Amino acid sequence: MKLSRYEQETIVNYNAGEQTATLYTRDKAVMRKLDTLAADFPDTYKLFEQDKVSKTYSFPKSYVSYRKPRAVSTEQREWARQMMIANNMSKGV
Repeated sequence: MKLSRYEQETIVNYNAGEQTATLYTRDKAVMRKLDTLAADFPDTYKLFEQDKVSKTYSFPKSYVSYRKPRAVSTEQREWARQMMIANNMSKGV
C-alpha cells in the first residue's frame, strides 16, 4: 500500500511513570533503522506489533534525546570547505 508523505508519520510516546517508550511508525526509513537496532540489540529494542503499513517498537525512554542545534563557526566552516576541496583534488575530481 502506497502512503502519501503526510501519512508516513512517526509517533514517540512515553510518560513519567514508566521507563519504556513506544515508537509507532509508517515511515519505511524509520522502520529500517529500528529493524536494524532490534536485530543488533534485541534486549533493548523490540518490535512488538506490525501490520501491512506500520510497525510499533519499544525501547528505554532514556534513549529518546533532545539536542540543541550544532553551532558551526566561520572558521570551522572554512576548514571543512578546504578539507573537501583537498579531498576532491586528491581523488582527481
